[in-house]
Amino acid sequence: MKIVSWGFLALILSCTPTQKTLSQKKAKPETYAETITQEELKEHLYTYASDEFEGRETGTPGQKKAIEYLKSHYESLGIPAAKSDGDYFQKVPLQKSSVPSGSMTINNTSFAVGEAVISFTPAEGKYNQIVYVGYGIDEGTYSDYEQVDVKDKMVLIKAGEPMNEDGTYALSGTSEPSVWSNMSEAIGKKGELAFDKGAKGVLYYDSGNYPRYSNYYSFIKNSSNPRMTLQAEANTALLMVLDAEPAKLIFPDIDSNHTPKLLDTDVQLALENQGFVDSENVVAMIRGSEKPDEYVVISSHLDHIGVSKDGQINNGADDDGSGSVALLEIAEAFKKAKNRGYGPKRSIIFLHVTGEEKGLLGSKYYTDYEPIKPLEQTVANLNIDMIGRTDPKREGNRNYIYLIGSDKLSTELHNLSEEINEKYMQIELDYKYNDDNDPNRFYYRSDHYNFAKNNIPIIFYFNGTHEDYHKPGDTPDKINYDLLENRTRLVFHTAWEVANRENRVIVDKPVE
Repeated sequence: MKIVSWGFLALILSCTPTQKTLSQKKAKPETYAETITQEELKEHLYTYASDEFEGRETGTPGQKKAIEYLKSHYESLGIPAAKSDGDYFQKVPLQKSSVPSGSMTINNTSFAVGEAVISFTPAEGKYNQIVYVGYGIDEGTYSDYEQVDVKDKMVLIKAGEPMNEDGTYALSGTSEPSVWSNMSEAIGKKGELAFDKGAKGVLYYDSGNYPRYSNYYSFIKNSSNPRMTLQAEANTALLMVLDAEPAKLIFPDIDSNHTPKLLDTDVQLALENQGFVDSENVVAMIRGSEKPDEYVVISSHLDHIGVSKDGQINNGADDDGSGSVALLEIAEAFKKAKNRGYGPKRSIIFLHVTGEEKGLLGSKYYTDYEPIKPLEQTVANLNIDMIGRTDPKREGNRNYIYLIGSDKLSTELHNLSEEINEKYMQIELDYKYNDDNDPNRFYYRSDHYNFAKNNIPIIFYFNGTHEDYHKPGDTPDKINYDLLENRTRLVFHTAWEVANRENRVIVDKPVE
């Protein structure tokens, strides 16, 4: 055996990696969970749910302040945007369910919308022929469409149904009217039939019920909190309601003549939509170290319901200011881990969605129209909506959280959630609202649902409703910051495990 000098041996040993490098060591998530504190959550929320943000209603200046606040925080942490162009904002094209402005001109006589003509959809165009289809009915052996072609034409339909000379209804042969005479159902039924036959638009004459349609038009026009929809899903089928004067300008004999025919007339529509809404999701991402093309999405909604008619601000501290600031703290904890060489194996997307209060619109746009990252590579969604208070109807331990949906798609995710809670937090997990027969249907009422319907496993974290739900009393001073800290840490620990485990969670109960 060759003898080696002690000095040379020492040199060799000094160059041998006897200890793991920092990145090779197993990180302790509790170290980073502890960076999520009551104090920082409170500081964020007293700003985010302040009067300055005016209730964060979708599309308002208050909502713009909210998205700038979120963006600034991610920039300060050095967490980049999820979009490849570096923009933290994902534009979500929305449209109010409002009525258009403008006019309808018939043979040089103009009617402002809302006077003798009503429209609920915008339209522009000139027509020199209108197809009159009488009652616009096609049922059994009776058809108003048999002798006319309505494809790509504007049609004129009148309310009611044909009558016999003895006063009975032609379709039934009795004195009882059918659904074709029902105000609420007939207009939709006749309109749908005309569109199915290829009509471009419907002019619906109903002078008897015109005042009721007019009242509904005024209600929508003057609503301070209109409904919204995604522009891609907005109803663009033109259906206008006419009073007697404009209808008789198109066809003077409309009351007495029921025979379908082609009418030579000049009709011009200039109906402009006033309801487009400019709104945004905010999306940031920490790129995964080993599986960067697999994604864990943590979400909350950034919006609330704005200012009441009496001028009171609905601050939305719990709904969903609590989820919004929790997401900021979770992001900060993951970033601190990454800065020390313990970045998540999978990419983490921090998704703040708009329009939740308008019908889960921001999350629906993300999942159904413009996923920033592929849904098939999205491993799970952890959604946070109201985790800062307690449910007054609930008895027992205040250190609880309602979990909804954890077992709907993935038994493995549910079991993982239970194990992580037992290991790190010992919060009481309450599944009261996870029941399929829950009359509140909370599973369908927050943004996780748009992921779940796409077979992405989800967990919805929720504290339940309270007396200040959707009221001005939902303010930062009523938040239980110790509970908010605990619940936020639970979401962080669960996300850490989902992001760092070897295999993605299995979907064993997919939606068909």
